[in-house]
Amino acid sequence: MSEPTQEAAYISFAAAAWKRHYGLATLLTGDAHRAEELLQDCLVKLYVRWRRVADGDPDAYLKRMLVNGNVSWWRRRRREVLTEAPERLDVRSNSPREPDDELRRALLALPRQQRAVVVLRHYADMTEAAAAELLGCSVGTVKSQHSRAMKRLRSTLALPQTEEITR
Repeated sequence: MSEPTQEAAYISFAAAAWKRHYGLATLLTGDAHRAEELLQDCLVKLYVRWRRVADGDPDAYLKRMLVNGNVSWWRRRRREVLTEAPERLDVRSNSPREPDDELRRALLALPRQQRAVVVLRHYADMTEAAAAELLGCSVGTVKSQHSRAMKRLRSTLALPQTEEITR
Protein backbone atom coordinates (compact mmCIF):
# COMPACT_ATOMS: atom_id res chain seq x y z
CA MET A 1 0.00 0.00 0.00
CA SER A 2 1.37 3.43 -0.90
CA GLU A 3 2.03 6.11 1.73
CA PRO A 4 -1.05 8.27 0.87
CA THR A 5 -3.24 5.17 0.85
CA GLN A 6 -1.83 4.06 4.23
CA GLU A 7 -2.48 7.48 5.72
CA ALA A 8 -6.02 7.62 4.33
CA ALA A 9 -6.71 4.15 5.73
CA TYR A 10 -5.42 5.23 9.15
CA ILE A 11 -7.50 8.44 9.16
CA SER A 12 -10.61 6.47 8.27
CA PHE A 13 -9.87 3.85 10.94
CA ALA A 14 -9.11 6.48 13.63
CA ALA A 15 -12.36 8.37 13.03
CA ALA A 16 -14.43 5.20 13.30
CA ALA A 17 -12.36 3.86 16.21
CA TRP A 18 -12.90 7.04 18.22
CA LYS A 19 -16.65 6.50 18.10
CA ARG A 20 -16.36 2.78 18.91
CA HIS A 21 -13.83 3.01 21.74
CA TYR A 22 -14.58 6.28 23.54
CA GLY A 23 -17.20 4.60 25.75
CA LEU A 24 -14.82 1.76 26.55
CA ALA A 25 -12.07 4.22 27.48
CA THR A 26 -14.48 6.23 29.64
CA LEU A 27 -15.60 3.16 31.56
CA LEU A 28 -12.02 1.94 32.00
CA THR A 29 -10.73 5.27 33.30
CA GLY A 30 -13.86 6.46 35.07
CA ASP A 31 -13.29 9.99 33.74
CA ALA A 32 -14.24 11.52 30.39
CA HIS A 33 -11.17 13.76 30.22
CA ARG A 34 -8.75 10.96 31.02
CA ALA A 35 -10.58 8.74 28.53
CA GLU A 36 -10.04 11.32 25.77
CA GLU A 37 -6.38 11.63 26.68
CA LEU A 38 -5.92 7.86 26.81
CA LEU A 39 -7.65 7.34 23.47
CA GLN A 40 -5.66 10.16 21.84
CA ASP A 41 -2.37 8.77 23.15
CA CYS A 42 -3.22 5.28 21.93
CA LEU A 43 -4.27 6.52 18.49
CA VAL A 44 -1.01 8.47 18.14
CA LYS A 45 1.00 5.38 19.10
CA LEU A 46 -1.08 3.32 16.70
CA TYR A 47 -0.30 5.77 13.88
CA VAL A 48 3.41 5.20 14.41
CA ARG A 49 2.87 1.42 14.19
CA TRP A 50 0.20 1.55 11.48
CA ARG A 51 2.28 -0.17 8.76
CA ARG A 52 2.76 -3.23 10.99
CA VAL A 53 -0.74 -3.28 12.45
CA ALA A 54 -2.96 -2.36 9.48
CA ASP A 55 -2.91 -5.83 7.89
CA GLY A 56 -3.84 -7.55 11.17
CA ASP A 57 -6.63 -6.57 13.53
CA PRO A 58 -6.04 -2.90 14.41
CA ASP A 59 -9.27 -2.79 16.43
CA ALA A 60 -8.09 -5.53 18.80
CA TYR A 61 -4.66 -3.91 18.95
CA LEU A 62 -6.24 -0.59 19.96
CA LYS A 63 -8.34 -2.27 22.68
CA ARG A 64 -5.19 -3.85 24.08
CA MET A 65 -3.43 -0.47 23.99
CA LEU A 66 -6.33 1.13 25.89
CA VAL A 67 -6.26 -1.50 28.63
CA ASN A 68 -2.46 -1.38 28.91
CA GLY A 69 -2.42 2.42 28.84
CA ASN A 70 -4.95 2.58 31.65
CA VAL A 71 -2.98 0.06 33.73
CA SER A 72 0.21 2.08 33.17
CA TRP A 73 -1.53 5.24 34.31
CA TRP A 74 -2.56 3.53 37.56
CA ARG A 75 0.96 2.24 38.09
CA ARG A 76 2.47 5.70 37.67
CA ARG A 77 0.04 7.24 40.08
CA ARG A 78 -0.47 6.62 43.73
CA ARG A 79 -3.76 4.95 44.42
CA GLU A 80 -6.43 7.40 45.44
CA VAL A 81 -9.48 6.33 47.37
CA LEU A 82 -12.56 7.54 45.56
CA THR A 83 -15.01 8.80 48.15
CA GLU A 84 -17.38 10.47 45.76
CA ALA A 85 -17.78 10.15 42.03
CA PRO A 86 -16.88 13.32 40.16
CA GLU A 87 -19.78 15.35 38.85
CA ARG A 88 -20.22 15.15 35.14
CA LEU A 89 -19.84 18.45 33.41
CA ASP A 90 -22.07 18.67 30.37
CA VAL A 91 -24.96 20.66 29.03
CA ARG A 92 -27.43 18.45 30.89
CA SER A 93 -25.89 19.09 34.33
CA ASN A 94 -29.06 20.81 35.55
CA SER A 95 -31.27 17.90 34.55
CA PRO A 96 -32.31 15.18 36.99
CA ARG A 97 -29.89 12.32 37.52
CA GLU A 98 -29.72 9.88 34.69
CA PRO A 99 -30.70 6.32 35.55
CA ASP A 100 -27.16 5.03 35.00
CA ASP A 101 -25.51 7.50 37.40
CA GLU A 102 -25.83 5.08 40.29
CA LEU A 103 -24.36 2.25 38.24
CA ARG A 104 -21.52 4.49 37.02
CA ARG A 105 -20.69 5.45 40.62
CA ALA A 106 -20.73 1.81 41.66
CA LEU A 107 -18.40 0.91 38.78
CA LEU A 108 -16.00 3.68 39.81
CA ALA A 109 -15.90 2.26 43.33
CA LEU A 110 -14.70 -1.15 42.09
CA PRO A 111 -10.99 -1.99 42.15
CA ARG A 112 -9.48 -1.32 38.72
CA GLN A 113 -9.04 -5.01 37.77
CA GLN A 114 -12.65 -5.83 38.64
CA ARG A 115 -13.87 -2.74 36.78
CA ALA A 116 -11.82 -3.71 33.71
CA VAL A 117 -13.30 -7.22 33.74
CA VAL A 118 -16.89 -5.94 34.07
CA VAL A 119 -16.38 -3.33 31.35
CA LEU A 120 -14.80 -5.80 28.94
CA ARG A 121 -17.36 -8.53 29.59
CA HIS A 122 -20.52 -6.41 29.57
CA TYR A 123 -19.76 -3.19 27.72
CA ALA A 124 -17.28 -4.51 25.14
CA ASP A 125 -19.22 -7.82 25.03
CA MET A 126 -16.07 -9.95 25.20
CA THR A 127 -15.92 -13.59 26.18
CA GLU A 128 -14.06 -14.63 29.31
CA ALA A 129 -11.24 -16.02 27.17
CA ALA A 130 -10.93 -12.82 25.12
CA ALA A 131 -10.97 -10.64 28.24
CA ALA A 132 -8.34 -12.85 29.86
CA GLU A 133 -6.10 -12.59 26.83
CA LEU A 134 -6.53 -8.82 26.66
CA LEU A 135 -5.82 -8.39 30.38
CA GLY A 136 -2.93 -10.84 30.34
CA CYS A 137 -4.35 -13.16 32.97
CA SER A 138 -6.03 -16.56 33.15
CA VAL A 139 -9.69 -17.26 32.41
CA GLY A 140 -10.05 -18.32 36.06
CA THR A 141 -8.86 -14.88 37.19
CA VAL A 142 -11.41 -13.21 34.92
CA LYS A 143 -14.15 -15.46 36.34
CA SER A 144 -13.21 -14.77 39.96
CA GLN A 145 -12.80 -11.02 39.42
CA HIS A 146 -16.13 -10.92 37.60
CA SER A 147 -17.87 -12.84 40.36
CA ARG A 148 -16.45 -10.55 43.07
CA ALA A 149 -17.32 -7.45 41.08
CA MET A 150 -20.90 -8.57 40.45
CA LYS A 151 -21.36 -9.44 44.13
CA ARG A 152 -20.07 -6.01 45.10
CA LEU A 153 -22.24 -4.25 42.50
CA ARG A 154 -25.33 -6.14 43.67
CA SER A 155 -24.75 -5.14 47.28
CA THR A 156 -23.89 -1.54 46.37
CA LEU A 157 -26.91 -1.18 44.11
CA ALA A 158 -29.15 -3.25 46.42
CA LEU A 159 -30.00 -5.69 43.63
CA PRO A 160 -31.45 -9.11 44.42
CA GLN A 161 -29.03 -12.03 44.36
CA THR A 162 -29.53 -14.01 41.18
CA GLU A 163 -27.70 -16.79 39.47
CA GLU A 164 -25.13 -15.52 37.02
CA ILE A 165 -25.59 -16.31 33.39
CA THR A 166 -22.31 -17.22 31.77
CA ARG A 167 -21.53 -16.49 28.16
